[in-house]
This record gives sequence, C-alpha cells and structure tokens, in this order.
Amino acid sequence: MVDKADKPVFLTRLGLEKLEKELYVLETEKRAQVAARIQSAKEEGDISENAEYDDAKHEQGFVEGRIMTLRAMIGNAVVIEDSDAPSGQVGLGSRVTVLEDGIDEPVVYDIVGSAEADPLNGRISNESPIGRALMGRRARAVVSYKAPDGEIRLTILSIE
Repeated sequence: MVDKADKPVFLTRLGLEKLEKELYVLETEKRAQVAARIQSAKEEGDISENAEYDDAKHEQGFVEGRIMTLRAMIGNAVVIEDSDAPSGQVGLGSRVTVLEDGIDEPVVYDIVGSAEADPLNGRISNESPIGRALMGRRARAVVSYKAPDGEIRLTILSIE
C-alpha cells in the first residue's frame, strides 16, 4: 500500500516555482501576521469569548496545514520538463487539441498533474476523466469518458 504522502506530485517547472513561492510567503509573512493577530487578541483580555482570537487561531491552523501540504508536495515533486509520453502520444506535459462530438469549436487542453489542474483555464489533470481518456492516445484517436450528462466523445486533432 502506497502512503499518500509518498505519492509523486507531477508538476511543471512553473508549477513547482509557484508552490515554492507560496510556501515561502506562508512561512515568512503569513505566519508572522497570524502570530501578531493572536498576540493582539490576547492583549484584549479574556480569550474565552474573543471572536478575533478564535478566528486568528483558526487561520493559524489553516496556514500550518497548508505549509505541511506544500512541503510534502514539493518533497515528492516530479518535474515534467516535456511530455513524458513517447512521441505522438498524449502524456503529462502534452498540449492536446480535441473536438467534442456535436461541437464545432476545438478545445485545447494542457495535461498536468493534479496539483496544477485548472480546468477553467484548460489545464486538466492526468487523473481526471478527460485526462485518463486521453493519456497514451495518438492524434485522430476517438476517446470517450463519462461525464455527469452522460458519455462524451472526443476526437484528438493534434498533440504537442
């Protein structure tokens, strides 16, 4: 059984840099801000009924949890330099242009690891239903995946 903490986190170089920057900000700036809020709330007196103190402690828990998550992700990062698939196949790092049955406009997806997924901006995870359907396929292949509205069929137009 693989421990979730030991699971590889597939990231582009830019994605890794974003996580490292977020970690730096949390550890250097955000921690200090939250500590100052807690100290200020303590100085107001009775903390048992102090909403500001409770809120600051809650934020501290969130910040520390996010720091732990980021450290684990960075520690398990596998950087995707280029597509990891054989030439002509969809893999992590690929840019894939597809055409959905019944839709006239093609859509472009970048296949990334789940940590960088941003479907609204065309960055889909290799673990998503669309990503799993596309992985390992070649141009002109027709793939399908299950969506809440039913089965969706895509034709792969090109792979970069």
